[in-house]
Amino acid sequence: MQTVAIFLDAYRELNARKLFWITMILSGVVVVSFALIGINEQGLRLIMWDVPVPFLNTTVMSEETFYKTLFVEFGIGFWLAWLATILALVSTASIFPEFISSGSIDLVLSKPIGRLRLFLTKYATGLLFVALQVAIFSVASFLVLGLKGGAWEPGVLLAVPLVVVFFSYLFSICALLGLATRSTIAALLLTLLIWFLIFSVHATESGILAFKLLTEQKVTALESRISSYEGTLQGLDKDANDQSQRRAASIRHRLEDRRSEVTNTKATLRKIEIAHRVALGVKTILPKTTETIALLERWLIDLAELPAPGNNNDSTFERLAESGAFTPDPEQLQLDAVEAIRGRSVGWVLGTSLAFEAVLLALACGLFCRRDY
Repeated sequence: MQTVAIFLDAYRELNARKLFWITMILSGVVVVSFALIGINEQGLRLIMWDVPVPFLNTTVMSEETFYKTLFVEFGIGFWLAWLATILALVSTASIFPEFISSGSIDLVLSKPIGRLRLFLTKYATGLLFVALQVAIFSVASFLVLGLKGGAWEPGVLLAVPLVVVFFSYLFSICALLGLATRSTIAALLLTLLIWFLIFSVHATESGILAFKLLTEQKVTALESRISSYEGTLQGLDKDANDQSQRRAASIRHRLEDRRSEVTNTKATLRKIEIAHRVALGVKTILPKTTETIALLERWLIDLAELPAPGNNNDSTFERLAESGAFTPDPEQLQLDAVEAIRGRSVGWVLGTSLAFEAVLLALACGLFCRRDY
């Protein structure tokens, strides 16, 4: 009963904050925006107006995939994972600084309740703020996806635990900093800074991964060109006329250039792979904020539903000009990157992130239980 009373009191305090209702209203606006947007054979349909979009219509993706992508990319990826999270941090950052500095902790600690249980109860109320917001948003989005897109997808409701877990990474940082600094502003600003650093590590690792895949694509193109040259030479060597021999000599020269280039490119690739392993190692010990949210897209949208890479009528080795200039295939590169990221296990994404959070919570609990107030 003591825990329930503290939990309800903390919830009433959060519920009384204007930001709680502002965030709720904005979530409703986002859902209504989803309902007003449609897709047809020509392009997008905004309320009653058709907007021709050649690369975004029902010939490119189904209406079901369109609404699921809209929900994942904008509803979750942009609104809940960025703007709503910042508003939630602003609302909850003061929970611990105000609790330990306003004198209210003295009244609570005078009752027979353990400090550990008190800390975890206050921490859970911060997560409840986000859980209520996401639950209402997800249920409303589920109805929009079903009524407008014909996609009655229960997996949409997975957004509730995923976004709450995502927010818990940041809230654990904010709680520890709030206890250490006793300042709401300092805790909030430092949490946002650390969030930016985490995102920077993610962006760095993703950039190196893209460069690695690009280099692998170039190696494949070079090796394909070498195989083509070797096949051509086998045919020319059987012909003894001067013209064929002159052409064979030219091809041998280009063949040596391509072999030298592929050797250098593979050496560069090995260096990139080392850099990627280092970046991935640093990323492993940090919470995977972006990848946690991306799990929803992985579960809702199958890779086969995404638009296929364009067909440029070029074989792999034909993307390597005679001069040696390599033209990458950006669509295939993007698909390879998506496959590489989706290949990372859920255990790695959530397990290592929750381990990071557990360490911070242990430090925060130790600080809260040992410090005199």
